Amino acid sequence: MDSWIVWLILAAALGVAEIFTLTAALGILSVAALLTAGVALVGLPPGLQLALFVVAAVAGLAGVRPIALRHIRQPPPRRFGVAALVGRPAYVTEEVTARDGRVRIGGEEWSARAYDDSLVIPAGATVDVIEIEGATALVYPRE
Repeated sequence: MDSWIVWLILAAALGVAEIFTLTAALGILSVAALLTAGVALVGLPPGLQLALFVVAAVAGLAGVRPIALRHIRQPPPRRFGVAALVGRPAYVTEEVTARDGRVRIGGEEWSARAYDDSLVIPAGATVDVIEIEGATALVYPRE
């Protein structure tokens, strides 16, 4: 069997293994084996083929893999808008009941309702924003 066929089979096996592992390393080794298969098809001796494979693999792993891993590991998405208010503390400006009330969240005044229907939260208390429904903050008192 010709050596280029062996390199091609190795490239295919490494490519399939990369699909299942998603490490980026096996994909780079697959590309190095594919490059070596092309050089073997030209007729380079096996020693030079192996040297080319090692050089291509090391260059790919040292140069491309860190860039690929940076793109794979994205930071968690940032919350913005009203979703960013959930979990923040708020200051009660008018008594909050199950029907109405007012709170100050980060310098803005919001209409509010108690998250639990049986709660009555007095003015001056500190609460946590549990949820935002339209323009109304559902709040729960801090312990």
